[in-house]
Amino acid sequence: MEIKHAVHPQDVKSYDTERIRKEFHSENIMSNDKITLVYTHYDRYIYGGVVPKTKSLKLGTYDELKSDFFLERRELGVINCGGKGKVKVDGEEFQLDYLDMIYVGKGKKDISFESLDSSKEARFYINSCPAHKEYPTKKATKDEVNQVQLGSAELCNERTIYQFIHEDGIQSCQLVMGYTELKKGSIWNTFPPHTHERRMEVYYYFEIPDNQIVVHFMGQPQQTRHIAMKNEEAVVSPPWSIHAGAGTANYKFVWGMAGENKAFTDMDGVPLNEFL
Repeated sequence: MEIKHAVHPQDVKSYDTERIRKEFHSENIMSNDKITLVYTHYDRYIYGGVVPKTKSLKLGTYDELKSDFFLERRELGVINCGGKGKVKVDGEEFQLDYLDMIYVGKGKKDISFESLDSSKEARFYINSCPAHKEYPTKKATKDEVNQVQLGSAELCNERTIYQFIHEDGIQSCQLVMGYTELKKGSIWNTFPPHTHERRMEVYYYFEIPDNQIVVHFMGQPQQTRHIAMKNEEAVVSPPWSIHAGAGTANYKFVWGMAGENKAFTDMDGVPLNEFL
């Protein structure tokens, strides 16, 4: 498990491109027959990938967690960004098709992942954060959850937000999770951007075509920086940072949050004329 420490925004002003990527960016999180996780000290959030191509993979505990099992003090969100697969939770089996999501609450001990077809393997992206209360395991499809239409073709940011785990959806302690799908011809996500001092966030970009990128913007509004993102890469967004991106082609991204509340609308907008 890779560890990423929290950093002060004043320090980030002096970072070069290599250091910015080291502190906030994650690549190679989807590897065949491996579980690859990253632990960030921002709200002690964990994110990563599970690709059970030829064998079942079990989510065990890690030395860094000092726990008897992974969800002893945590909760978990899983979205399948690949072929059909299944997640087993303490003996109960859930099939996840493409873009299905499941929430697993604190206290569940035996979590495993499997693909139904090794030639079209499941690609599970997972988010986890500390939890103080048990909530029931629940699966949802994108057709069952709240969908928010935002943006416009004229502003190149027409998109649909699929809200799975949030205050009015699947219940959790503090995990908030869903994904955003850009309409064809739109490239900007989450724009105009915002910060939210009460929560952190992680973006996972996927379905970026080969040889294309998304340029992710982060930093304080008057001290922005950028990170070039390829397919199936993730980026941490601290509470003090904006988080927005523009792609050279169509793409999707999973967003996950943890912090003081679960209100999706709790954000501090940044007017475009405040950027320098």
